[in-house]
Amino acid sequence: MLETSARLLRLLSLLQAHREWSGAELADRLDVTPRTVRRDIDRLRELGYPVHSAPGKAGGYRLGAGAELPPLLLDDEEAVAVAVGLRTAAVGGVEGIEESSVRALAKLEQVLPHRLQRQIGALNAFTVPLPGSGGPRVDPNLLTELAHACRDCRQFRFDYTTHDGTCSRRIVEPHRLVCARRHWYLVAWDVDRADWRTYRVDRLTPTPPHGPRFTPRPPPAADLAAYVSRGISTRVYARQATVLLHAPLERAAERIGPAAGTLEAVDEQSCLLRTGAHSLELMVLHIVLTGFDFEVREPPELQSRIREIRDRLSRALAAASPSAASPPPDGADRRRGTRNGPSEES
Repeated sequence: MLETSARLLRLLSLLQAHREWSGAELADRLDVTPRTVRRDIDRLRELGYPVHSAPGKAGGYRLGAGAELPPLLLDDEEAVAVAVGLRTAAVGGVEGIEESSVRALAKLEQVLPHRLQRQIGALNAFTVPLPGSGGPRVDPNLLTELAHACRDCRQFRFDYTTHDGTCSRRIVEPHRLVCARRHWYLVAWDVDRADWRTYRVDRLTPTPPHGPRFTPRPPPAADLAAYVSRGISTRVYARQATVLLHAPLERAAERIGPAAGTLEAVDEQSCLLRTGAHSLELMVLHIVLTGFDFEVREPPELQSRIREIRDRLSRALAAASPSAASPPPDGADRRRGTRNGPSEES
């Protein structure tokens, strides 16, 4: 009996791991006859697992969706990943999911082996969530509705509120949902504007009934994550800039997230930052606070604004300390070739 039970668990694990298996493949993996595989498949069906089969050489077995959720088998890494994900969701940014996440986590932790409980317990004990640090709350039902519209290629109607409070009615052909730093975005083709748009999900309110099915269009970019990053960090702002950072791409990415700009490697020691801001003054502050030396590529007026701010700071330092040396003329920085301030050639 033990051998049969262990074999059933092994069979279930195989069916969950791949989309479809032939009877011969399963028999070989389990070291049994095809007849035994058929009997074990029948036992799984009696336990509520919807195992579908197709006859013939091209046929096989696959685990389908049933009316109820049967037990799932998880390996160690999957169990830890699910437990950590549920705990994160319990304090996460999807509205209404906290309680169900806690219930599911309690069930999972109850049956976890001791060694895995210790791993998860250590992670939880030494991780402190920062209250209020998450993004805006999003209704999980709305995410599900949008995901279904993307899957079914069905137009979606909603009211949308922009960052300045302007509200408008939108009809879109939804393509994908993108999550960036606990913000959810919908990438969709705007029917009235005849162009691709990126929408903050927490700012939209569905207005059913929704529209008919549509034929999917080619996506706006091969890398949708990079496309959304450019949209929320650069295109949305009135002023945009490109600067060369004197830092490796990996190091710059540790300080500059997708919502703050897009990065592109130039060589092993430098990378390009494309970013945006509501004004050039805020742009200067944003770039300086990255902590890296930089050179302005565009726009030219950003260089002028940096010099104005530099001179203003120098006057402030001179006023606070009258004995301090006067700031050097503009040409001195260029003759020294310093990278602490952008030169005319930057």
